[in-house]
Amino acid sequence: MKLPIYQVDAFTDQLFKGNYAAVVPVPHAISPELMQQIATENNLSETAFLLKLADDHYQIRWFSPVTEIDFCGHATLAAAFVLFGQTDSTELRFSTLAVGDLRVSKQTEDWIQMDFPKRPASVVAAPEALLQGLSITPSLVLRSAQAYFAIYDNEQQVKQLSTNSAELKKLAPYDVVATAAGTDYDVVSRYFWPANGGDEDPVTGSIHAGLVPYWADRLGKSQLMAYQASARGGVLRCELMSDRVLVSGQARLYLQGEIYLP
Repeated sequence: MKLPIYQVDAFTDQLFKGNYAAVVPVPHAISPELMQQIATENNLSETAFLLKLADDHYQIRWFSPVTEIDFCGHATLAAAFVLFGQTDSTELRFSTLAVGDLRVSKQTEDWIQMDFPKRPASVVAAPEALLQGLSITPSLVLRSAQAYFAIYDNEQQVKQLSTNSAELKKLAPYDVVATAAGTDYDVVSRYFWPANGGDEDPVTGSIHAGLVPYWADRLGKSQLMAYQASARGGVLRCELMSDRVLVSGQARLYLQGEIYLP
C-alpha cells in the first residue's frame, strides 16, 4: 500500500520557519498503531491523518512521535493548506475525537482561519515540578485542559527562559506554556511538552485557544497578534468570539512524496 505524504511549515510564510507537520490522507481507516508508527518514523512535531467523510468534510487525527494528541492547531493548518491546494472550496470541516468539529476557511493573502473552542485557564497553585522545571519563577500560574500557563512580567523573561524537561515531564498529562505581553506583538509565548512530544514545540496553535481569552481580558482587546518565540518562530492572528477562538496562519509546502507500506 502507498499513502501520499506532505510536509508543511505552518504559521509562517517562509520555508524553514514555523512548525513542521506531516499530512497523510488515507483512503480508508487505518489502525492507531499504524498511525503511531508512521508518526514516529516521520519524527515531526505532529503527523495529521485525514479520512474523507464527505465533500469538504474530513476526520482528522494527530500523532506526535510518542502519542496521539487530543488537539493540534499547526497540523490542522497544514492539513487545510494541503486540501485547499486541491479544491476550489473555501471552507472545510474537520471532525475530531476530543474537541468536536473544527471549521476552517480560506482567507485573503494566503491566510487560513481555524475556528477553535475556547479553552480558558484558571489560576492554580504552582506545582513544585513546574517551579523546578523553569529557570525563572512565573508571577502567576494557571492551568487549562491542555497545559499549565506560566505568566511572566515581560517577553524577555519568556525568551531567556531555560527548562528542565525531566521536571516538566512529571506534570503529565499537562504541558507548559510560558507567556507574556509583547512589544512588537500583543502576546509572546513558548511551549514545552516533554510528556507528550518533545522539549519545545516550535509553534502551538491549539494553546492559543487558552492564551487568547486570557490576554484578551488582560489587554482589553479581542483581536491579537501572537508570536511564538521558539528558534523557528511563528506568527498567529487571533480573535476572541464569545465561546470560540479564531486562530489564523499561513503555511508553505516543503515536501511531497509517498509512504510505502507492506
